[in-house]
Amino acid sequence: MANFVLVAGARLGAWAWDEVVPHLRAAGQGVHPLTLSGLADRAGVPAGQQTHVQDIVDEVEGRDLRDVVLVGHSYSGIPVGQAAERIGDRLAHVVFVDSSLPADGEAFVSAWPDGGAAVRAAIAANGGFWPLAPAAHYDGQDLTDEQIARILDGSTPHPGATLTEPAVLSRPLDELPATYVQCLLAGAGSGDDEVELLAGRNWRLVKMDTGHWPMFSRPRELARILLQTAVK
Repeated sequence: MANFVLVAGARLGAWAWDEVVPHLRAAGQGVHPLTLSGLADRAGVPAGQQTHVQDIVDEVEGRDLRDVVLVGHSYSGIPVGQAAERIGDRLAHVVFVDSSLPADGEAFVSAWPDGGAAVRAAIAANGGFWPLAPAAHYDGQDLTDEQIARILDGSTPHPGATLTEPAVLSRPLDELPATYVQCLLAGAGSGDDEVELLAGRNWRLVKMDTGHWPMFSRPRELARILLQTAVK
């Protein structure tokens, strides 16, 4: 049995995995959706990026989980990638779901135009939080109106420091056993860093013909892909 630790992207919490969890549990796997500090039911808890990394490490070590498959979606690929190297032999695999990847000394916003100037300005203008995205942000992403409404209703402003603080890695990311799930409707394909890593012997690329939030648009298909990573 694998233990899946599921971490959704910016503004989301453990609830985002509600339609994926039953498929994993039906297959006899352990499933642990995680809400990061400062989000959803943990709103109000101060958080920087290393707080989010520690949230993930604490979930794994606090529950004494083994054969762990860490799953990071969107922003959360950055703390998940850092946590993966810190949990040692508890780790079985990492799955990056259409996510950003950590680079030592670089922040989430580093890859954005102008070093994330627009994101930094939005954070500064909103009390240190990245504000909620409008409904139009989710157009063209294979989501129904009801799914978009659910995302909007459940989202919370995202702690800004988690986006602007640098990642800390002690070894090359391509040494991790990993799968990258690329969502084809999300826009541009994998960036240069992802392509370089995917060329390594430890990484596998899986493409989904859906948008950036497959846990809502294609939960059964995403669960099937996750289960394949647990097969030894």
